[in-house]
Amino acid sequence: MTSVSARTTEGRALRPTAKVLPEHAREHNRALVLQTLYSAGALSRADVARETGLTRVTVSDLVAGLIADGLVVERGQREGVRPGKPATLIDIARDSHQIIGIDLSDHASIRGALLDLDGGITARLDAPFAGVDGDEATQRVVDLVLALAQAATRPILGVGIGTPGVVDSDGTVLTAPNLRWEREPLRRILAERTGLAIVVANDANAAALAEHGFGEATGDTLVVTIGHGVGAGLVLHGIAVTGSRSAAGEIGHVTVGTDTGPLCACGKHGCLEAWLAVPRVEAALAAAASDAERTAVLTEAGNRLGIALAPVVAALDLPEIVLAGPAGLIDGPLIAAAADTLRARTLPDSHGHVVLRRSGLGPDIIIRGAAVMVLSARLGVS
Repeated sequence: MTSVSARTTEGRALRPTAKVLPEHAREHNRALVLQTLYSAGALSRADVARETGLTRVTVSDLVAGLIADGLVVERGQREGVRPGKPATLIDIARDSHQIIGIDLSDHASIRGALLDLDGGITARLDAPFAGVDGDEATQRVVDLVLALAQAATRPILGVGIGTPGVVDSDGTVLTAPNLRWEREPLRRILAERTGLAIVVANDANAAALAEHGFGEATGDTLVVTIGHGVGAGLVLHGIAVTGSRSAAGEIGHVTVGTDTGPLCACGKHGCLEAWLAVPRVEAALAAAASDAERTAVLTEAGNRLGIALAPVVAALDLPEIVLAGPAGLIDGPLIAAAADTLRARTLPDSHGHVVLRRSGLGPDIIIRGAAVMVLSARLGVS
């Protein structure tokens, strides 16, 4: 990990934790019970009532419905020496359903997996993706989802897909230059062709949810994904920020520096993605004639990243930035140069605390973020 300094911040939940108005109460309270059990593990009904602030009658009614739906199970009586009848423990039925997670960020292959409700991967299946775009890319995604659904051993709770590009709240990819998608109704197409519940989001936003839900992030965090393209996902005060036009975090197509720079897939010169995307960096490394030239390639990519990140850090006062991508490219000169440039372009007294590190979730970060998306959309938990 490369950092300016260390920091700690409390708070992880992405869901609200207080009761709401009566017209929304049952749905919200159902999610509140599920969130409490998901986070804490086995509890009694009385424990859940105390944790949520709901009445015992309300909790008992909600739990009965959740047991009938197969989402909650009884785990037997609590051991101990408390007076009176031992309490019966309840918990999320963590092996009752599976989730399909799909990662479209890699330029060479689509990565898919079956996950349990705790985000653990139980099976994997990939498909070639190099040089695929447009309708063919959409069909590859459909085929992979169907193959994973056929391999499932439990009912599918939902399908989460992390894709490059700008994605609106309805799961339409408004634009993804590398995949040649323009207003591609990906969620609708997949729902129609698979019959499953589909959630689609920008891959960097999925990565930010994974880092917050399953990784080391505990507070405000910017996750920068480095793959087929470059993007960023932002979680502030426990809320994933997508922006007024679903384009928050689209730093890949921001030009960095005043020089012309290389041509980007979007048609502009000098975009961050043109310096930092994995295919561009790998091509530059392959063309380098010496270790010194290869180090220079990685250092330049890191410098450009630092230039892009400095105003973001200054504007939002972020405590942490996480890089997600190939360890062989990120670790070493690239992340060191990014940290140095970030430090040089911000005030040390105000932003010297910022941590810059590579995600510990490895190549599964977007797949696991897809699971968080499904858990949130289908059960209201994270």
